[in-house]
Amino acid sequence: MSNIAIFASGTGTNAAKIIEYFRDKPNIRVRLVVSNKAAAPVLELAARNGIEAMVISRAVFYESEALLNELRAREIDFIVLAGFLWLVPPYLVRAYARRMVNIHPALLPKYGGKGMYGMNVHRAVRASGDGETGITVHYVNEHYDEGDAIFQARCAVEQDDSPEDIAHKVQQLEHRYFAPLIEQLVSGGRPQQNEPSNHQK
Repeated sequence: MSNIAIFASGTGTNAAKIIEYFRDKPNIRVRLVVSNKAAAPVLELAARNGIEAMVISRAVFYESEALLNELRAREIDFIVLAGFLWLVPPYLVRAYARRMVNIHPALLPKYGGKGMYGMNVHRAVRASGDGETGITVHYVNEHYDEGDAIFQARCAVEQDDSPEDIAHKVQQLEHRYFAPLIEQLVSGGRPQQNEPSNHQK
């Protein structure tokens, strides 16, 4: 049995899809949800699904390795960042090298870096006039959105799309691809790096 920890800061829409996907999988389970916000709805999601949840402070995350000890105590094999907004510290990157992934709502290296998350990304895509956007799943390193890319999927951006329209299209890609990709990675598979044919209208 492989154990996954999901790190999330907000509502947990991707976390919900991941939890649902792995609910009946015999060899992989979501063992823990970690958040940096005590009021994050993702914590309620964990409780509803009988999954242990943990709230971490900035001091615990950055000034000690207490979290790593907690992860090891729960035999966490793989970490998934699903809307987690803090930069991961070096001790955790080292401990979970190539076993920690993030999903970013754009086609990296475009629209990445500090502050580029959620609607900030989609507004930037709209302002740029780009004809496409998408998602990037990448390994986590010590810099925002700079780890090696694993997979990208694309969708078209129409001239009359609002940032909210773009967000909806991107979220559809996230919900379609992220959980199955996690399964492949945890199981030791080699996922296809790109899905160029998916141009949703």
